[in-house]
Amino acid sequence: MSDVLTLSAETRDRAGKGASRALRNSGRVPAVIYGDKQEPTPIHVEERALMKLLHTGFFMNSLVMVEAGGKTIRTLPKDVQFHPVTDRPLHVDFLRVSANAKVTVAVPVRFINEDKAPGIKRGGVLNVVRHELELACDAARIPDEVIIDLTGRDVGDSIHISHVTLPEGATPTIDDRDFTIATVVAPSALKSSEGDNEEEAPAAGDVPAAKQSDGE
Repeated sequence: MSDVLTLSAETRDRAGKGASRALRNSGRVPAVIYGDKQEPTPIHVEERALMKLLHTGFFMNSLVMVEAGGKTIRTLPKDVQFHPVTDRPLHVDFLRVSANAKVTVAVPVRFINEDKAPGIKRGGVLNVVRHELELACDAARIPDEVIIDLTGRDVGDSIHISHVTLPEGATPTIDDRDFTIATVVAPSALKSSEGDNEEEAPAAGDVPAAKQSDGE
């Protein structure tokens, strides 16, 4: 399960672009905590502390305990806006969640045992359709990742959600179809070789010389 992260914050009274710009110039990032049938709580956090959490690689699917105004609030990050040029964080949205709430998170997929997949050992390529799976799960049991075993997979095989063992209590939000996560495809060199061995069909309208009429 994902680690529970902590982040210190301060509440803010002023809103608007000017106030947000002043916060960013002082090394702070504006943010808001919303949800759980409560009024939104505007806050700001230290940019360096936020960047440290972002660099963990699992910030967006971890519970974050935000300490603000003398309270500790259980949250789930929902959106981070970045500057288009500098990539500095501009604003963060946190969803307030109760201890036993169901949440929707994007969980990364990790593939294992590629060396035990006949199709890949013969030069096939793993074509990943979905690098993340959107799952509904308990807020206290958010998985770090979903592991998919490639043992026995051959060229032409498709891996669907029905083939995957999900963490306990987690269910896919897409429940109306058995969607594809990855496929094992033939390498380009193999495809080209097979294509070269095929007889070229005559173009439409072409008539073999032996069957052309002599009458003119």
